Amino acid sequence: MIRIGIDMMGGDFAPLEAVKGAAEFLNSNAQTSHVVMIGDEVAIANHLKAFTLSPDTYTIVHTSQVIEMHEHPTKALKEKQDSSIAIGFQLLATGKIDAFISAGNTGAMMVGALFTIKAIEGVIRPTIGAYIPREDGSLGLLADVGLNADCKPENLNQFAILGSLFAEHILGINNPKVGLVNLGEEEGKGNILAQATYPLLKENNQLNFIGNIEGRDILMNKADVMICDGFTGNVALKLAESIYDIVKRRNIKDEHFERFNFEAYGGVPVLGVNKPVIIGHGISQSKAFHNMINIACKMIDTNLTEKIKASFNTTSA
Repeated sequence: MIRIGIDMMGGDFAPLEAVKGAAEFLNSNAQTSHVVMIGDEVAIANHLKAFTLSPDTYTIVHTSQVIEMHEHPTKALKEKQDSSIAIGFQLLATGKIDAFISAGNTGAMMVGALFTIKAIEGVIRPTIGAYIPREDGSLGLLADVGLNADCKPENLNQFAILGSLFAEHILGINNPKVGLVNLGEEEGKGNILAQATYPLLKENNQLNFIGNIEGRDILMNKADVMICDGFTGNVALKLAESIYDIVKRRNIKDEHFERFNFEAYGGVPVLGVNKPVIIGHGISQSKAFHNMINIACKMIDTNLTEKIKASFNTTSA
């Protein structure tokens, strides 16, 4: 039985949308999964009245505090030890849940992941990626998208390994192609970081490295895993989000642009930490929570964390 912990108090529509997403998930997965709902017991129970769920399929863990979006992550986690995020990480660290999901304070989730769950041995810095819908209907992964604004070549080399494993086991891409986001295709192009990263990726026998890709290639099926520093990745991600917003405002109906809706994918995992941690958008609604739970279950079913550990044992050996 997979035990998924959810921060029910995280996000702009908490706890209602988290309850709805969990209920939708349990309606079809109650035989294989158990949801641990972490937050204000009274508020959660009130919303659960609208659903016919067996009490055996979920547990409520009451917490008395909430880390708000504007709070300083480290300070809030230290001072609010009975918050839904802090308790969620305690449950994950002690093995009482198998994965932890939140659409709450992203900084607090990152601090909790790094200092409670900790990075996998050999991983210099974990990364977060973004799903990129390509024109042919497939999905790619862009990493990093904001966790690591300043990077060294060794960081990008590791992001490529982490992203490749995620693309293979979660996105189902066989031998995923890795591209380095750059301002030209030719080897030797780019800033100092890109020039120094290229040979590391080229010599890494764990990767199917295809060379440099340009910004125009990100939305095309040229590379499955697209590697860059978090500053560049975040700019590209926010640009893609703005395309979706413009399309919606102009009432343009297009199947491809509908796939830019983050709700369809839920949240993104923190790749490179010892247990599955999924971070969602602050405006996540029920569909996003449902899909975040699906991603967490798939990470557990495919044993992705252990595969990452094995890969980095090989790297450091």
